[in-house]
Amino acid sequence: MAGSMLASMANMASGNTIATVAALLGEPARANIMSALMSGQALTAGELARSSGVTAQTTSGHLARLAEAELIVPERQGRHRYYRLASVEVAQMVETLSIVASMGPKRHHPVGPRDAALRKARTCYDHLAGRLGLAIADSMQAKGLILLADGAGLLTPAGQGFAADFGLDLHDGSKRPLCRTCLDWSERRHHLAGRLGAAILARLLERHWVKRSQDSRALIVTRSGEHGLAESFGLAHDWSME
Repeated sequence: MAGSMLASMANMASGNTIATVAALLGEPARANIMSALMSGQALTAGELARSSGVTAQTTSGHLARLAEAELIVPERQGRHRYYRLASVEVAQMVETLSIVASMGPKRHHPVGPRDAALRKARTCYDHLAGRLGLAIADSMQAKGLILLADGAGLLTPAGQGFAADFGLDLHDGSKRPLCRTCLDWSERRHHLAGRLGAAILARLLERHWVKRSQDSRALIVTRSGEHGLAESFGLAHDWSME
């Protein structure tokens, strides 16, 4: 028991370690890089340079520091090197910071088309967020497919049948929970995460019910998606309204 407690204490982050990570994300360009990677896709240095608004050389230095801190992971494919978030836990940290930032002092910031698109539907690393994510979670809970409470979730027997019929792959080889919740920074309510949330997003992309935006992590609901979401999830016709 004592040995286990000592090992646990050794793994606890110190104040200095927390400050180091906070300092890395406290630089606007690096924060923009991390936000861009919340799309769940691996991106090139050039794509991240455009997202962060700095030169390619400066971006290279930022990427090196983030990789050294194990916040991102580089992957080489052919002649290109791509970058992705290192883990689900890193993605959760970025999303939590987004929530805290949105709760800060209100500043004048006109809502543009890009902001509206993100609030309607977006990726939160590997699952759905925005009003679409909330609408699906609400619908599944109303139908008795899932039970959500206190940040945790449960897929009911009826939900297991729905998952099989809808073609959801719930076995991605990870040890993370099957069903959990994630606080949505724009809606201030919980959407679905975990393996279930990831499987739903993957299936919607596979069916072309949603498609990725080219310049942000916003998702575009296709015409076939509007019909499919209404039929399969019973979404109300006004789910996308503010």
